[in-house]
Amino acid sequence: MRDKKLVALIIVGAILSLGHTVDHIVRGDLGLPLTLESVPFIVVSLATYTIIAWGLYLYSKGKVGARFWAIFAVGGLAFGWLGHFSPFTDQSARDIFNAYESVLAGWLALSCLLALMLTLIVAAFYAGYLWVVGRTKNQTRQAD
Repeated sequence: MRDKKLVALIIVGAILSLGHTVDHIVRGDLGLPLTLESVPFIVVSLATYTIIAWGLYLYSKGKVGARFWAIFAVGGLAFGWLGHFSPFTDQSARDIFNAYESVLAGWLALSCLLALMLTLIVAAFYAGYLWVVGRTKNQTRQAD
């Protein structure tokens, strides 16, 4: 039986990620017409949602487990930190907020990013917990 709380965290994270992707588009990271500079954004977006969809499918079939989601969440956290919170970013939280004329829109975009990062933190810890507990249960069964 798959863990429903973990699936809910993954779905909430996917929705928040979609909101953050929309924010990137609104801020002009995917200009029209599409250019060569658009390719990395498109590839990362497609890869992210493809991995989530396949991961959920494989998780429902028991082919991947909590370890997959723990690693994916930590990878997402690292990517988000490097992209928006590291000292090397060109799209800081302040830049996201200031990209909008409306203060409300700026707060909405920034809140979506912060909620995504918080969801990834919770998902990483929860999936890690499930992974460790599952390994411990399997080792106990093998010892019996």
